[in-house]
Amino acid sequence: MTESRMGLWIDARRAVREGAEGIARRQRARLADHVGYARAYSPYFREAYRDLPERVEDPTLLPVTSKKALMDRFDDWVTDRAVTLEKVQAFVDDPEMIGRRFLGRYLVGTTSGASGYRGLFIQDDREGAVQTVLSTRDFLPWLGFGDVLRLLTRGMRTAQLVATGGHYIGYAGYKRLTMDSRWRRKTLRSLSVHMPLPELVGILQEFRPAVIVGYASMIKVLADEQAAGRLHIDPVIVGPAGETITSGDVQRIASAFHTKVRASYAATECTYLSFSCQHGWYHVNSDWVIAEPVDAEYRATPPGEWSHTVLISDLANRVQPILRYDLGDRVMVKPDPCPCGSPLPTLRVEGRSGDTLIMLTARGERRVLTPLALATLFDRTPGIELFQIVQTKPDTLRVRLRPTGDADPELVWRTVHNELTRVLTDNDLGNVTIEHAEEPPQRAPGGKYRAVVPLPG
Repeated sequence: MTESRMGLWIDARRAVREGAEGIARRQRARLADHVGYARAYSPYFREAYRDLPERVEDPTLLPVTSKKALMDRFDDWVTDRAVTLEKVQAFVDDPEMIGRRFLGRYLVGTTSGASGYRGLFIQDDREGAVQTVLSTRDFLPWLGFGDVLRLLTRGMRTAQLVATGGHYIGYAGYKRLTMDSRWRRKTLRSLSVHMPLPELVGILQEFRPAVIVGYASMIKVLADEQAAGRLHIDPVIVGPAGETITSGDVQRIASAFHTKVRASYAATECTYLSFSCQHGWYHVNSDWVIAEPVDAEYRATPPGEWSHTVLISDLANRVQPILRYDLGDRVMVKPDPCPCGSPLPTLRVEGRSGDTLIMLTARGERRVLTPLALATLFDRTPGIELFQIVQTKPDTLRVRLRPTGDADPELVWRTVHNELTRVLTDNDLGNVTIEHAEEPPQRAPGGKYRAVVPLPG
């Protein structure tokens, strides 16, 4: 990476001040540079782009890619010939390596997301630097002098609600930050979404974070606990992410905690995709990422209409290029300028909703299981191509699996059953029945897979 963080910061601030024209100019130049790099160093993209013009500034000229297509060609996809699927899989199978640098230079994250397909994603230092700069640019406008003072007097204590126990990008980043820093270990706590709710509430009560960030579905659960009087904390700012959140959800969280709520729409594939404004719209960081709402034929969707999916191009990460990548979410572009005044493109998002499971213990006590708390269990299990958890009764979960071609289906099922049983037992849900479905994962009416399907209503 040739750009310094200070240089990236100055440019990021200048891009917003210059407005839409300056942002578009940077986007075109970075796309051309990124396509050229991918074509030069990735056999996959060299093949895919062989008939394209020498310089590409228009993303619509590029073919569409997907998680499955790229994972099927992993060794050809990456631009560093020292990176192979075999090496990355061995790395993520070792829990001792969480947060450490793969090959001494990359951060690795696994994901299944709402689709249920497992992905292995690698971040280089350039990606990390851009992420830090854009997160700071997006975050600072929310803070008044009083907010900054409260953050400082409370030691910047931050609680992040993430999936732990695996190479998930949020947890891996936390481990990386705290590995060599006593101050960060003291002020930053990573709390597992797998943790039983009463235990999580108790830890937050004691830690009293000034900032809470993490999966939106878990933050909504904590807002309910706060509103019910079972949780008593006063964060300065709350940042739900990773799943769709509505304007009503934002208002409910803000009301429960009496604080500001800054949501973000992002993914492991591009962690700085967008941020929310005070009017509830997501603004795409389009000086470094392209988001294209498209229909089922990958034609552009007009502003004001919901897309079939959205294609993203991350213009920072060079080791594993993400170009016109089908993220699988439905979005809508705001047809007129946002009242907040930001020159960045503005979206609403309908995809990746938090399909929270509500279940009862044998004593009739309510337990809440968030979708990512369940889905991440499968990320830790080798041999799964696609999965789906369906709640068929209040006390029954049906697990649909599609193992990879080289996996032992019975071994995969035993591992999944044991992992799921452990989570249920930790939440006092030993009364819940786990069924092994004969049928494979099913698509929703819209043609997409949902990783977790709760009971209707």
